[in-house]
Amino acid sequence: MQPVLAQVPGQDVAISFLSAAAARPHHAYVLGGPEGSGKSVAARAFAAVLLCEVGGCGECRDCRLALADRHPNGFLVEPEGRDIHVDTIREEVWLPAYRTAPERGRKVFTIREADRLSPAAADTLLRVLEEPPADTVFLLLSARAHELPPTIWSRCHAVTFAALSERFIVNVLVQEQIDPLRAELAARLAGGNLGRARRMVITEGGLAFREAAAQALALASRDVAGALEAATVVTGASADYKKGLKSELDEALAPFQDERGRTEDAYRGAARRLEVRHQRRERRAERDFVDWVLMATSSLLRDRLGAAVGAGLETRMNPDIEPDASPLLRSACGLAAVEHARAELAEDFNLNVRLVLERAYLGLATYAAR
Repeated sequence: MQPVLAQVPGQDVAISFLSAAAARPHHAYVLGGPEGSGKSVAARAFAAVLLCEVGGCGECRDCRLALADRHPNGFLVEPEGRDIHVDTIREEVWLPAYRTAPERGRKVFTIREADRLSPAAADTLLRVLEEPPADTVFLLLSARAHELPPTIWSRCHAVTFAALSERFIVNVLVQEQIDPLRAELAARLAGGNLGRARRMVITEGGLAFREAAAQALALASRDVAGALEAATVVTGASADYKKGLKSELDEALAPFQDERGRTEDAYRGAARRLEVRHQRRERRAERDFVDWVLMATSSLLRDRLGAAVGAGLETRMNPDIEPDASPLLRSACGLAAVEHARAELAEDFNLNVRLVLERAYLGLATYAAR
């Protein structure tokens, strides 16, 4: 098995399939499975195998760039807002698919959350899949692969990823020299998402969202004024998180610049794609961080519910925090308010985040006053 694929944990069946497929790859694959099961990690590794001159050594320039989603011949497509629009598929898949690649070798197109393709976008992609250019491979990733149009399914090979257990994630993190208690905490908060768990324990400030959640919950549990202050705490923390992303663009562009910091002509297209992707990530950053805060708030309220009914330490989402005493009904109503806010933000990308947070925390303050 290729070294880069061997490093994808917990998905032996899927990785064995991709390893065998690498010798004579089909033009399109659907990687389906629950969030956090390793689809993105596997897609990067498979792209490295396809783009590396020696088939995925994991050490060369091609592998390093592919594993970081920065290879000039790698094209990454993600939803902008709620959906993947037809213009995105036309400009980021259709046109580059039929053009000469920036570098010698294959082109690999990775489409994340492919179930969010609009009908027009799916039709445009279908036309490319019906007449795929030579040496081009498409990887469609989805946690709801069954929602892809049958016409697209029929032109792809399916690769299924199983859910990762909490215990498996803990073991992986411990093997990576993470403290067992911190690994267990990250696994529970990540909800089975290994990548998110890694970011929590490895990235600087990885648990900042939980700190913001605990502070906001304490404020909202106080009174109405505290609820409004809680919304300010969360929006301020999300702004700080967004600022922290700025340095990543410079790091991503560095391999394609000359000694004066100018992008080389051959890589202008690749650099532009990296810039557009970074801009999209910045636009999503606030929503992502706020959702993490609300998720952590839910976990803290869930622990309060457990404590109210006499549940033990083994059931806690946050084993390192002693839950505050709170009546059962108050915690349950607060949990409902927070989950409603998460659902609203997930459903409508155009909602005012600040107003949604204020409504959720005002709900918590109202329940706290009862």
